[in-house]
Amino acid sequence: MLPHPDKNALVVNCAVITVSDTRTPEIDRSGQLAQKCLIEAQHRVNAYRIVPDDPDLIQGELTELGVRRDIDAIVFNGGTGIAPRDTTYDALERQLEKVLPGFGELFRSLSYQEIGSRAIASRAIAGTYRNTLIFSLPGSTNAVKLALEKLILPELVHLVQQLNARSTI
Repeated sequence: MLPHPDKNALVVNCAVITVSDTRTPEIDRSGQLAQKCLIEAQHRVNAYRIVPDDPDLIQGELTELGVRRDIDAIVFNGGTGIAPRDTTYDALERQLEKVLPGFGELFRSLSYQEIGSRAIASRAIAGTYRNTLIFSLPGSTNAVKLALEKLILPELVHLVQQLNARSTI
């Protein structure tokens, strides 16, 4: 099911952050895939980084990118499970000003269709921080592809427009 069309075409300025203790740009297939999907959808990737799975470093990226005028949305991938080093959810959730619970719910539902009950271990989340959309995805390439194709790209322009709409009241 496709959402209603957006009135105006909009190029969304994005950042892609891979959270990993082991990946490098050469082997970061999930970060590369996220960038490719965004660019193919006619959006821009103005920042790409790999950060270790450390809450302070993750929050530092959020804080730095959240004030940049050339970033409308940040896609984090990695660190959303329940292993001791999986801290992305914990680092981001407490910083989000508004949470979009439907994102995580729909992502887990779609994941269940692909991987079964293991989808319960995903702590994918989305929300807003300083007028910037935040998406946090598992680090697998299949999860990144699923989230971008089924949830993020169909709604990205609409969500950015909603986030930046001026109240008429």
